[in-house]
Amino acid sequence: MGTMRRTSTALRGASVVILVVLAAGCGSQSSDQAKASDVSSESPSESSSESPAPSVPVEVAVADLAARLGIDAASVEVVAEEPVTWSDGSLGCAEKGFAYTQALVEGSRITLQADGASYEYHTGGASQRPFWCESPTE
Repeated sequence: MGTMRRTSTALRGASVVILVVLAAGCGSQSSDQAKASDVSSESPSESSSESPAPSVPVEVAVADLAARLGIDAASVEVVAEEPVTWSDGSLGCAEKGFAYTQALVEGSRITLQADGASYEYHTGGASQRPFWCESPTE
């Protein structure tokens, strides 16, 4: 009876490990990476002398900041949009008292300027909406 109980416990433990591994592998990171590579392979028209159109996350960030400040979106200047590999799930915007996944996260940092002040928006993955990071930690 003792051997049967140990075998049953070992099987339950192995099942938990398998479920955790499968759950981790089912995340959207690989699809996000595929979407990001699809977007990065596109190039603006060579005949156009204008700068490329802003990306959707930039447009979302500009609209959000304009709404927060109660100003016209045309008053918001895009200073920079850069790809970033965040060191953890906080996406460079850690808050005290919160725990974050300890894994590298591909994303971007969008820096905007309005009314003489700078604002940072962070994203993690191609499908996540940018959010305003009031106190960036990286």
